[in-house]
Amino acid sequence: MKTYAGIPEENASLENSKVMLVTVPYDGTSTWGKGADKGPELFLDASENMELYDIETQTEPYLEGVYLAGEISENSTPEAMTEAVYQKTKELLDNEGKLFTLFGGEHSVSIGSIRAVGEKFENLTVLQLDAHTDLRPEFHGSTSNHACAVFEASQKHNLVQVGIRSMDAEEAQYLPEGRVFFAHEIANNENWVNDVLEKVSGNVYITIDLDAFDPSLCPSTGTPEPGGLQWYPTLELLRKVFEKCNVVAFDIVELMDSPMAKPSAFLAAKLYYKMLAYYHIYNNN
Repeated sequence: MKTYAGIPEENASLENSKVMLVTVPYDGTSTWGKGADKGPELFLDASENMELYDIETQTEPYLEGVYLAGEISENSTPEAMTEAVYQKTKELLDNEGKLFTLFGGEHSVSIGSIRAVGEKFENLTVLQLDAHTDLRPEFHGSTSNHACAVFEASQKHNLVQVGIRSMDAEEAQYLPEGRVFFAHEIANNENWVNDVLEKVSGNVYITIDLDAFDPSLCPSTGTPEPGGLQWYPTLELLRKVFEKCNVVAFDIVELMDSPMAKPSAFLAAKLYYKMLAYYHIYNNN
């Protein structure tokens, strides 16, 4: 039996786990760097090669259990993939008291999961860490394109965007007013973490496109934009969000295969595990 991070089987069953993990190896609409379909495999491999003791929180998050809930392999069309993710997320959300997590794939995989989580939880804030706004209503003939990843969320929920440094002119009209934290502004604002926290409340879905990070930290992603987020300030933000709010789900996307994929894969693995540590500290009922 394959388990997340190679943890013991007794920590990997649905019954004994507080966390559910779905993988979606989809890369059907990316337009430049290809290889995000290999992201989940790279992430799981890196997870098996990291230490399972978290120094910062002095915890071993895996002891709370992580259930590998399967791979969504539907890739016939972007819309079919979105529907498959939506249905799988709805099914898993019936397991009360467990955290839903997803690892992609390109960012379009988040559309279906955010849709399902938004139907279950009222007053949802979607916290997006990303280099790109992803606010196109449709792109290349599809509303399930990676460039449309959070458009639906922006229309239905409280969208907060962090790390943005690339967008198309047409997306400006859809920016959530007062809730976009551009990377160039973050670079000159020592209080940016607290400023973001003021906009985030209640039930929270966190979606992290790994290109939010500076490419010096995470180069193996589809469009590695310069000037991105740094590791420790990002962890500070995430920890404070878990402390303040009820994080009900999160995803990490856009890890791409490349000749130098291992450092980025390891960052993704550590990031996921850090978020589990924060979840268990602050949401351990």
